Amino acid sequence: VQLQASGGGLAQAGGSLRLSCAASGLRLDNAIIGWFRQAPGKEREAVSNMNGINGRTYYSDSVKGRFTISSDTAKNTAYLQMHSLSPEDTAVYYCAARSFSGEPYYWGMEQEYEHWGQGTQVTVSS
Repeated sequence: VQLQASGGGLAQAGGSLRLSCAASGLRLDNAIIGWFRQAPGKEREAVSNMNGINGRTYYSDSVKGRFTISSDTAKNTAYLQMHSLSPEDTAVYYCAARSFSGEPYYWGMEQEYEHWGQGTQVTVSS
């Protein structure tokens, strides 16, 4: 399984970016998909999650209402659309996933995910 994250870059405060996570070896419509981020000097934190089977989504309080997670089954790619960016959103963003078999899971725990992408840098200037 490989996850390829892309789409990071430099944005101005108030701007938007869309991150992509292309998967191979794992069908995202049969998986849970998560986005995490790690800012300099801070621990990695969960940002969002999507259950590829039932479409349920979850967001951290810090991004709720600004970020939207989605997926394209045909492209087997997940996305994180980010709006109203602020300098506090500056971080390396990681996508993660694993196959889902219907069991309960805690979407914010890194241990819930088996596969990780390499990370993509998002920098927001004020």
